[in-house]
Amino acid sequence: CSDQGGGGGHVLRLERDEAGHAGRLPPGGAGYRGPMFTVNVGGTTLMALCADLTRQQVDAIVNAANEGLAHGGGLAAAIVRAGGEEIQDESDRWVAAHGPLSPGVAAVTGAGRLPARFVIHVAGPRHREGQDNEGLLRIAVRTAFEAAAAQGCRTVALPAISAGIFGYPLGEATTVIASESAAWARAHPGGLDEIRLVALD
Repeated sequence: CSDQGGGGGHVLRLERDEAGHAGRLPPGGAGYRGPMFTVNVGGTTLMALCADLTRQQVDAIVNAANEGLAHGGGLAAAIVRAGGEEIQDESDRWVAAHGPLSPGVAAVTGAGRLPARFVIHVAGPRHREGQDNEGLLRIAVRTAFEAAAAQGCRTVALPAISAGIFGYPLGEATTVIASESAAWARAHPGGLDEIRLVALD
């Protein structure tokens, strides 16, 4: 799968559950485009699939945003095109009230015309030498899930945060995101029903 643009959009492959058994789901669901793999961690289903994030029928999708929530390019722009300018308008109001996004902070907006109920905006790290890139990316992933749970969401879809124009090496980013997703699910049994790690092919 290729980059969906912006902060992410690559497939994250998960093949084994905690008992070591491979799981595979048949094609299906809005926006489905390719192979889908699934595992169960702490009662939460984690799946990786090639699909259009903006067409996922989930409670919330995660946007790999910039700190100013200016959705002018990449994945963020695709979300606004699909969901409507009200997503950008809500984002602008959020920044006016709270200031730019920082690590550990999520902005939650409506999803406009998207099939999701919410868009959860987190700013992953710009990959740089000399900073804790992995730690910052893990914070972004955890923050997204915590914001989703706080909104009463049961299903969440997220892209490969920071693996686009933010320059995080793809293999490293997807490993961190998959690992942190599993760690969060294990630490919060029943916190979410389903986490989708989504790429657009």
